[in-house]
Amino acid sequence: MDVSCVILTWNSERYVSRCLNALISDLVQCGLAHEIFIVDNGSRDQTVAILKAFQARHPDGIVPICLDHNSGTTYSRNLALRRARGKYLCILDCDVQVSPGAIAHLIETLERNRQIGLAAPKLVYADGTLQKSTDLFPTIITKTMRYFFLKWFEKREQELAKDSADRKSDAHEVDYAISAMWILKREVLERVGLLDEQIIYSPEDVDYCLRVWKAGYSIVRDPAVCCVHHAQEISRGIRVNRSTLQHILGLCYYFKKHRYLFRRPVIRSLHLPVE
Repeated sequence: MDVSCVILTWNSERYVSRCLNALISDLVQCGLAHEIFIVDNGSRDQTVAILKAFQARHPDGIVPICLDHNSGTTYSRNLALRRARGKYLCILDCDVQVSPGAIAHLIETLERNRQIGLAAPKLVYADGTLQKSTDLFPTIITKTMRYFFLKWFEKREQELAKDSADRKSDAHEVDYAISAMWILKREVLERVGLLDEQIIYSPEDVDYCLRVWKAGYSIVRDPAVCCVHHAQEISRGIRVNRSTLQHILGLCYYFKKHRYLFRRPVIRSLHLPVE
């Protein structure tokens, strides 16, 4: 088995068909033996019916796991990761549309150096605007600024990218990448372990990336791969809802777990030759 994909859904009828069609097409065209686990977190719309229809068309490749309630992102993803058999693991949000050749290219990125453990693409919104999908490890100050001014940061990064056409145009190390799309080696999962289920919703991706670095691997963003993120943004913006509160609790746990608040972890860059 080349690749095991793990996708979460929750009332995702607007996104999941587009996601699966693009993903399956990419995997088949690249000749990658694959399995696709789709964990549904208790959807009340037509998501489950759509998943069953895909399973009927792809009985050997689609594995739905249907839960009766929304269990968050870590427990549900771990259900699939425990069953995954692939040499590589693809964590994918159901609102991401992979581009042709994306999976194979990111696997090639991983194989350029044995210490590269996780690779992520450049993500853009449906209108082509750059999404700020990688960043430095947060502090309480930077996290607060990002919460209130995320759109400004993204706009500023877009302007900088336009000013310099070759700015970070090659694969490069990053502190962390959001888990909208990851490709990681199986050995990383075996060494680092599963997602931390003490974090229900977020920042499980930041926590996992820090654990990857601490385990001696690097994380690489490869902008040669560009995928569209039709972001649902259930916890973005200045709002107070269940997802926001879970995110705040997750951040408190993250800072306590890694024993810092104002000074971000110093990660020794491996300065890997990834070209």
